[in-house]
Formats: sequence, C-alpha cells, structure tokens
Amino acid sequence: MHHDGLAGSNPKWQVILKDGLESQPWPGPLKSIASKLADGTPLSVEDGLALYQHPSLHDVGRLANEVRLARFGRRTFFNANVHVNQTNVCVLACKFCAFRRGPKSKDAYAMSIEAYIEDVGKYAAHVDEVHSVGGLHPDWDVEHYVSMFEGVRANHPSLSIKALTAVEIKHLGQLSNITTKAVLQRLKEAGLTSLPGGGAEILDDDVRANICNGKESSEEYLRIHKEAHEVGLPSNCTMLFGTVETLKQRLEHMVSLRTLQASTLGFQCFVPYPYLPDASRLPEAQLATAAEVVRTIAVSRLMLNNIPHIKAYRMNIGDHVAELALQYGADDIDGTVQKESIMHLAGSTAPLDHDRNKLARLIEDAGGEPVQRNTTYTHFTPYTPVQVPKRTSLPMAS
Repeated sequence: MHHDGLAGSNPKWQVILKDGLESQPWPGPLKSIASKLADGTPLSVEDGLALYQHPSLHDVGRLANEVRLARFGRRTFFNANVHVNQTNVCVLACKFCAFRRGPKSKDAYAMSIEAYIEDVGKYAAHVDEVHSVGGLHPDWDVEHYVSMFEGVRANHPSLSIKALTAVEIKHLGQLSNITTKAVLQRLKEAGLTSLPGGGAEILDDDVRANICNGKESSEEYLRIHKEAHEVGLPSNCTMLFGTVETLKQRLEHMVSLRTLQASTLGFQCFVPYPYLPDASRLPEAQLATAAEVVRTIAVSRLMLNNIPHIKAYRMNIGDHVAELALQYGADDIDGTVQKESIMHLAGSTAPLDHDRNKLARLIEDAGGEPVQRNTTYTHFTPYTPVQVPKRTSLPMAS
C-alpha cells in the first residue's frame, strides 16, 4: 500500500526545520549536528553518542523540539484504544517479563475466542482500536487468530485491530508450518490493521541472549516488520532501554530501524521505554533516570529522521515525565482508555471523556494542541477538553 511516510507531518517540514535551526546559535559540539539536521543528513552513531554525552540536556531537548515543531507544530496525537491481552501463557520466559506464566501456573489464563470478543464488546462503543498482545500460547495457531479477528470484525466493524508482536507472528508461523509472510497475509485478510512494535527490546543478539533468550533474533524482528510493510500492514517499533545495553547498542538499534524504514516507510511511530525495576529478574539492569528517559526520547527524535512519530509511553514513564517528553521531541502520547472507568460506568460516555480530558489537559499543560488520531495516522480530529468550572474562592489579600 502506498504510504507517503508523512503520517500527519507537514510536507514542508524539512524546509521549516532548516529555518528554525539556522535562526539560533548552537553550542560547539551541537553545531555540526544542527547543520546535518538542517540538510536532512541522517545522524551517525557518533553523533548520537555526542548527543548522549552533551552536558546540557536542555540544548539536546531544544534541538529535538525544533524537529518536532517543524513536523507537527504543537499538535500532539493520541487515540482511544483499549488493551485486551488474550493470554499470559507463554512458551518463553524472558528475564525482564513480569506478565508471562507457564501453562500450569495457577494464575495462567487464556481467553476463549467468545470471551475475547465479548470483552472487546464492553469497550467497543468508547474506543476505535483494540490493542492485543499476549504470550506465545503452545496451542494457538494462525487459524485461532483468524477466527478471533474475523469475530471482532463481524461484531465491531468500526474497530481497528492492532495486534501481535513480531515474536507472536514467528510463533504462529512455526505452529502452523507456514512462512511469517503468509501468517501476516492471512491475518490481514481476517481484519488485522497494524502491528504494535513490541518485542524489539534491543536489536543486538548479545543483549537478547541475556535478557530474552529464545525470542526472535534482531534479524527476524526486522524481517517480520519488513514483511508486514510489504503486505500493507503499517507498524510501530520500540526500544526497551536501561537493562544491560550500552549507549552504542541503543544507537545501533535506532540505525537498524531507520535503515529498514528507508526501504519500506511502514513504521509510523517509535516508542522508547525504560525497563521498570524488579530486583528478582534483572539485578544487573542499570535503570534509567527521568533525565535519561527524556534524553533518550530527544536522541530518538534526532536519529530517526524518517519515522514520523515519537511516542511518550505514559503507561510506562508516568504522566509527569510524559509531559516533559512532549517538550523533548515526542509528539504522540498513548491514550489508553482505562478499563476500570468504563466498567464502572457502562452505557455512559463519561469515562471516555474523562480519560480524554485528562490526556488533553496534560497535552495542553505541555504547551501542545490535542489531536485525536486513528490507528494508522490517516484521520485527525482536534480535541477540545471540556472545561471544568473553577471553584470560586475569595480574593487573597494582596
């Protein structure tokens, strides 16, 4: 399918960026980087290291913010989706994963197709996307997911289905004895709209051997996303940082994604998120501070010149850091509708507006303009939060 690769960017963004960068002074080491950005030259791993090591986080953030403003102005994107994870049963046991269970575990679960469709149905009136990722279930092959997606499409034709990470696609190919490209084609016909980017972790096989041994290799992750783009499924891409990787490995990860994007233009959004500590699983992890999270977001925006959106993953970094990230290069924020609020108020539209209002206010606090988008960044609606009446209070004595 044809993608212009803009996904809501200003088509003249490169010209706007050149003007923005050249109209202000940049300190020594950032001068050459600013001129590369102005000319549209992709940054090297060495440039990335210079950005990571530059003493002023503020200056690195200013550079990233120029790129974000050139592409999108102050528009900040979110969508209304619900996460329904179909199973936590997994044949793998990645060190950093708190979600998976072995098939015999007492809190293992696997939703039947009927239960899954019923669960999606509870939220369908309030959202436009269902986001589903899960464990690698030993018995669920491609036909299981074909039935699942066909059921969602038959019952809720307006919902888009963003589901299954690359390793899940690999697993379905193995169980069904077909190629991963054939898996993607079958699922697209059944109603799959796009792939989430999960599972990239760090695209370096030494790191993977340590933190997610047995998961797809770096090459397989990239190949499966390439195949998805070839069959017309856009996707996101991710990076889990703050485990055992080096800065250079983070930057090489970004360059691998950028190289693939240059040939397919199928990646819509890059989602960097820090590893959240859990002493039992990866005691050697070097956890990211808030400053490092926003710096990594800024560096991502500067390195990934051909991936339109950078997401601040609020569910993982929290509202405060997400708000800051919107001034450090991120332009997209996940707008998950909280299941609890919908369940308490089934039949009313209040919860969605409550969640959207909260999100929109966070965007406005960061100086942005909230825009609700669809899954594939082809439809955009400016969103105005409902004003909550201010309580009147007595004037303070001056």
